[in-house]
Amino acid sequence: MTSPEAAGAGTGDGRGSVQEDVQGQVSLPRTQSGSQPQNLLMTLLGDYWHGRTEHVPSAALVALLEEFGISPFAARAALSRLTRRGVLESSRTGRRTHYRLSTQPSAAAALDQGMRRITSFATASRPWDGTWRVVIFSVPEERRDVRHAARGRLRWLGFAPLYDGVWICPHDREAEAVGALASLGVRQYTSMTAQVPPSSPQGLAPIEAWDLARLRARYDEFVTTWEAMLERVRGGALREDEALPVRTELMYSWLYFPSLDPELPAELLPADWPRARAYEVFAELYDALGPLAESRVRGIIARFAPELAPLVRYHPHQGP
Repeated sequence: MTSPEAAGAGTGDGRGSVQEDVQGQVSLPRTQSGSQPQNLLMTLLGDYWHGRTEHVPSAALVALLEEFGISPFAARAALSRLTRRGVLESSRTGRRTHYRLSTQPSAAAALDQGMRRITSFATASRPWDGTWRVVIFSVPEERRDVRHAARGRLRWLGFAPLYDGVWICPHDREAEAVGALASLGVRQYTSMTAQVPPSSPQGLAPIEAWDLARLRARYDEFVTTWEAMLERVRGGALREDEALPVRTELMYSWLYFPSLDPELPAELLPADWPRARAYEVFAELYDALGPLAESRVRGIIARFAPELAPLVRYHPHQGP
């Protein structure tokens, strides 16, 4: 993650945070494409060390990040910062330091939620009852950081702004949205449900809160890019040392969609909507790369802690 982000959280590009800072909870790093060390390390641990409580030698984690071009200095700085944030826990054996994912319930829950959201997205279509969930909130100008965090959290929950301060979602996530706003200290908010009769006059249809043309283009781009890689994998043309960075980048590419598209109901979309095809490509490629990437991670861990190497397991996508 996990979950674990593009700097556009809450700016309308849909790349909101997997887990914003929440009062009284562990502060997880934001997810972004590329090689940001803290996020990358959390992604790798969430994917290949999911559910494990054993401590991993720091040297092994540094070597793992080196696979992505992260310097040892930057890797150790990331370990230190994640430990201070409560995301990692450290232990020492002699002069050697070891780390594991935090056992705090809030940290484990955030990681599990992020991974589940990414790997289960678009796995099934659900009938829609025509009900919109509406959240209206206001944050004073002097609390812009809170407003930014609130927008990012709402996007991650599947909401989009119909008007300034009026956010809507086609799924029953009203309670989660209200809880997120309250946890961020937003005091002025209300929520409601709404249905829009097809024949009623209106200025802006709720579905227009999402830029469907731009969203289609993102799906089409994803399919074009990753279908070519899928053909390579099917043909056995991808080496083990390539599989780990490719699978990680695939996850980052797929990560954008849960915030861009809250699995908008089929009733509101064109018949040829590309989400299903994008999911097919992601699911097959993500799982096909899993064994190769797992083997690479095992080999790196084995260099520093042979007894831990057999515990490495890749996290599969969650099918229907």
